[in-house]
Amino acid sequence: MTVQFVRHLQRHDTALRVPRAGAVVWDDEAVHAEAYAADPQRFALTALTPGVLAPQRARMLLQLLLASRAGTPDTVRDTLARVTRVLALGLAPADVLTVLLAVRRRRANHKHVTRTVLTVLLEHPHAAELVRARRGIAQDCFEHALGRATARGVLSRGALPRGAFLGDAWSRGVPALYRHREGTALVPLPPAAGDLDLTSARPETVTATNRGDLAATLVHLRRGGPSDELLPAVARYTDEVVAGLPRYDGTVALVLDDSASMRGYGERAWAVASQVAALRRVLDRVCARLVVVPVGGVNGRPGGATDLATGVLDALATGPDVVAVASDGYENVHPGDLARVTATLPRAGVHTPVVFCQATFGRADDLTLRRPAPLLPQRAFWHSDDLAPLVLWLLSHVDGAAADAWIGAELRRRLALVESSLAASAAAAVPAGSAGSAASAGSALEGGSR
Repeated sequence: MTVQFVRHLQRHDTALRVPRAGAVVWDDEAVHAEAYAADPQRFALTALTPGVLAPQRARMLLQLLLASRAGTPDTVRDTLARVTRVLALGLAPADVLTVLLAVRRRRANHKHVTRTVLTVLLEHPHAAELVRARRGIAQDCFEHALGRATARGVLSRGALPRGAFLGDAWSRGVPALYRHREGTALVPLPPAAGDLDLTSARPETVTATNRGDLAATLVHLRRGGPSDELLPAVARYTDEVVAGLPRYDGTVALVLDDSASMRGYGERAWAVASQVAALRRVLDRVCARLVVVPVGGVNGRPGGATDLATGVLDALATGPDVVAVASDGYENVHPGDLARVTATLPRAGVHTPVVFCQATFGRADDLTLRRPAPLLPQRAFWHSDDLAPLVLWLLSHVDGAAADAWIGAELRRRLALVESSLAASAAAAVPAGSAGSAASAGSALEGGSR
């Protein structure tokens, strides 16, 4: 997928709407259809990119359900099915029901639609609450997936002839769809069953030493802690951050801000510098070749001024695939130089992407005066768990086979992690002794899909 498409997914937040009468309101349908047609598998995996907005993930689920998979290679079909499943189970039920209504309105009757509807209504960790809150919508979607006659015939018989093995999920779920006397107004829709961004728990009150183990250990090291104890810990925590990350067979240049402002002050001392140092260690482990261009620094410690523009020019001279500027954003030498230099590069025939990695103390930092190049792609990071998504974002700006392979491998890794997370949530929500599988239901009912 192109950088422009991913940026669209992270910024365009207009909700998908299915009015009571009329067409589905999907203002960027052409954008999604074009991206899906270009590469269905990468389109699906891109939904798991950190930072993609929930309304956009709902649109991607809708695109995956509307498109026919006839003639699709088995490996691609498997990826599409897995991503469809995690979106159906991981998005907020309100968004998923809107998508299923849109599919019904568009009269899409693919077999993967049947499987997805049954997954949501029978296998969702909060399926009972979902049905109780939106019983009419759930029943409409169920009858669209199976066909009204088939669905009501199943209810009258109590089970499918081939479905006796489906267990409690089927026997509890299907009759609940038709218990209208119980009403729907008293139960709110349940929340999303999972976090598709895989965001770890973050502290309510941020300090220099609770922003992830790697950054915290580097802070202690910078503050004069015992190096014989802390250095092995730094190596161990770096291993944890990069565990499972693919190896990038390319070159990244890192312009590393080591000016006086990076030291910080008071309780924030060394906090920002530690995050930049952590990013350097992660990139060094992930990339086949990392070129570090320090800016500022006095005798190995933060000091002096910030000349980011010259650092970028020096980095470009090494011929990297991408230049990443890691800084707190305070440009105190020739303010505006970085913006002017990077704006001039394309006119000088230099098309190497330059991105700005904004090191902050916490999520609430005021960045008003800390954007030395507002037109550059920019992403903030303040916790050690932000580093892997930051590397994914950074390499997504590279146009080349090595970067494309790395991104594909990383998104597949994230897909597996999301699947494990959702499975754990489902296991925690299922009462002891209950059984049943909507996946089995889907395969048993495929004959009813038109």
